[in-house]
Amino acid sequence: MSRNSSNGNPLGDITALAEDRPSNKYHQLYDIHPEFKRVPREQVYLFPMTSANPHRAVPIFLLGLGLVLIVAAVFFTLQVLPLQSDLSAVPAQVNYAAPELTLTDLQGVTHSLAEYRGQVVLVNLWATWCPPCKEEMPVLQAYHNKYMNKGFTIIAINDGDPTADVKQFVQDHRLTLPIWLDPTYLATDQAFKTINLPSSYVIDRNGTIQLMWVGGINRRMLNQHVTPLIMEDQ
Repeated sequence: MSRNSSNGNPLGDITALAEDRPSNKYHQLYDIHPEFKRVPREQVYLFPMTSANPHRAVPIFLLGLGLVLIVAAVFFTLQVLPLQSDLSAVPAQVNYAAPELTLTDLQGVTHSLAEYRGQVVLVNLWATWCPPCKEEMPVLQAYHNKYMNKGFTIIAINDGDPTADVKQFVQDHRLTLPIWLDPTYLATDQAFKTINLPSSYVIDRNGTIQLMWVGGINRRMLNQHVTPLIMEDQ
């Protein structure tokens, strides 16, 4: 019999057969089409056709959909997260007596926390090598300038740096707020018992610590949590 079909296609309806029942295997032509003669080593491979196997496209579609969802999620996250410069530690509400602490300033004058009873005091423990300390210091200076005449002060206690390094830091950052030196780590080891820098403590006018920060502070956090304490008795 002739291998030519009536429409001139030498394979006749084998294409349709492959589309309907793909096996992904090699077959003898005479096994799948009775009009073919037994010819040695003549085989045909039945593979799935995309048009006849729409389900094969589903994984690709799902992959594309997944990528779209991932991109959308990343975009949304970037939109709703605050900028890095706006990140700040949130203070913990506490209630305990401020410790006794006496240190000297850069001019060698001795001071104690007890001298500041009747004021709202933010004690900031910091070091010249500490990146978040450096970042928050201009914020603390500006806040100190605004409220220093309203019964408020910030005392920045340096944690063990050489005096020369502290003086250079103060000069570079144009600091005018009170700077105390703590070469023997009295503030961190004994008074406030912390190993974290920066750490900040807000003492109310009665000598009670009301707020405690671990990490950097931004202006928004100061306005939200410290300003009400300052204005409480004004």
